[in-house]
Order: sequence, then structure tokens, then C-alpha cells
Amino acid sequence: MRASRLINILTTLQAKGLVTAEALAAENDVSVRTIYRDIDALSLSGIPVYSERGSDGGYRLLDGYRVRLNGLTPAEAQAMFLSGIPGAAADLGLGSLMAGAQKKLTAALPEDLRESARRMQSKFHLDAPAWLAEGEQPAHLQAIADAVWNSKRIRMRYRSWKAEKNRVAEPLGIVMKGGAWYLVARVDGAARTYRISRVLDLLVTDERFDWPIEFDLAAYWRESTRRLERELYPDWATIRLSPWGLKEIGHMAPPYVRTNLEFIGEPDERGWRTLRLPVAHERMAVSEMLKLGTEVEVLDPPDLRLAMRQAVETLTARYTDASDLTSEGRAAPVRGNDRRP
Repeated sequence: MRASRLINILTTLQAKGLVTAEALAAENDVSVRTIYRDIDALSLSGIPVYSERGSDGGYRLLDGYRVRLNGLTPAEAQAMFLSGIPGAAADLGLGSLMAGAQKKLTAALPEDLRESARRMQSKFHLDAPAWLAEGEQPAHLQAIADAVWNSKRIRMRYRSWKAEKNRVAEPLGIVMKGGAWYLVARVDGAARTYRISRVLDLLVTDERFDWPIEFDLAAYWRESTRRLERELYPDWATIRLSPWGLKEIGHMAPPYVRTNLEFIGEPDERGWRTLRLPVAHERMAVSEMLKLGTEVEVLDPPDLRLAMRQAVETLTARYTDASDLTSEGRAAPVRGNDRRP
């Protein structure tokens, strides 16, 4: 375990340059004190690793020193070939480069690892878009990717939910989620997220900007996702669900709702459960509850319960007319051979 960790520390320093002890500890899942001992061991073995003090300090390798590690384990070789996303690479204009890199890597591998990598590719496939949805291929994706890579400012006309806006932005990174492409860009000094399919016009300028070395795209996206979920589901509701409704909400509800729902009490004699869960603003919450049909009852808050009743009354009126009513004033059943225009 320690040998593997020492190798990981070396490759991290070579790839990233200056790295703090705290970052190395987090990456290797050990304490900072353990990293101090590992650095001392590397120095004693003749590896030219040294420290830089100060608030921006850390560890780095002597300039010009390179770690040469030629051995790959079978699991590492498999993981490298599994990490490729051909569709996404093609959308970014990197399909041929990725294919060429994989061919070179395959040729460099020993025969046993080569066969192991082939098996991995033949048995696993990533299809990023959700079911019944298509992956986006935005018109300006490749140009934005080029601007991200070369740290060039862009000017874009962007259509948000409310209006069209002109923006001068510093593109920091691109994220694909659920088949949709998003640009993370710095505008007026703050990082923001833009859906690339909503970019109407784009100009990649020749103006370069300094990419912020403290910016972590993955960390930004995680926090941005959590913040968006909290904004989309700001309220709480108490509902009753039938056994079938409980199964359906497990499929329909997003992860944020599923992980935050709270059961109240025990099931009743029919198996219905009472629970409290995050809900969206009223109009969206009504729409989501209606998907559960007769398998749900909203108990609280009163405003949402009233909105549900009004929605049901509107639907009843819409699907009922004079010809549907019996002499008692009730809706008559629709026969299977009814064909009304």
C-alpha cells in the first residue's frame, strides 16, 4: 500500500507541479502527518522533491526531473480504455485524436494487457443521455471547447429562461451532464454556468486571459449542482402515498428528493405511508404530484393541498361535458368503441 502511495505522490507532483500536503493527503486518503513521512522517505531515497514555504507553498519536484514508470496493472489498463467517451470526444472534435491515442496505447501494451483492454471495451458502453432523450450537439460546442483550451475570451448572445443577453466571458471549462453540454465561464469576476445549446451567437476573440489556478472545475460543479437542487426544491410538503405510489416516487423523484424524504409513523392497514419531502414551487409541485394520480394525497401545506384540488377540478371540468353526464348528473363511463372528434 505504501509503495503504491509513494508512486501516486510522485506522479501527482509531476503532473501538477506544486501540490500542498493537504491535497496529497486528501487524494491518498491518509493524514497530513503520513504525507510528511512519505516525502521524507522519497527525499532519503534520492528523489529531488523539495518544499516551498508560505501561504502558497507546497511540494514540487526539481525542474527537469521526470518519473518513468512503464508498468501498468491489468486493472489500470482496463480503466484507461473504459474512461474514453467516444460520442463526447467526437462532439468536441477530438474523436480522431482519441482513436489515435488509444491505438498507440494498445500497441505499447504487452499482449496480455492488450487483450484485457479489448475485453473491457467490448463489455462496457456509456450512453450518457437519459432514456427517451437525445444527446445535444450544440452548434458552437467545438468553438467553445477551443476557447476553453486556449484561454480565449468569448462574446456570446445567450438565451436564458427570461431573456436574451450579451455576455463577455472567460471560459473555464465544459461539463456534459445527462447528454447536455454546459459551459462554466467567469463573467464579471464570478464563475457561472451556461447551457451551450442556448448560445445563439458566438465570437471567439484573440484576447487571452489568465486561467485561475485555484479554480477546480469538479468542485465547482458539485457545489453548483447542490445549490441548484436547493433552489429548485425550496419548500417542504407532507403527503400520503400508496404502496404503488411509493415505488413510483422511487423512480420519478430526483436524487435530491429521494435522499431528503422523511417517513412519518408506520404504514396504515392498506400500506399507505405518510412522509415529508422537498418540493418545487407550487405550479411545478402540482405537476409532479399529478404524475402519481390517485396514489397520492397532499396533506400539507394548505396552499399546495388547495392547488391540487383546484387542478383536479379543472381536469374534471375539462373532461366532462353535457353529453357525458347521466340523468343523476354523474359522468358516464366512456365505452371502448366511442370515437368522438
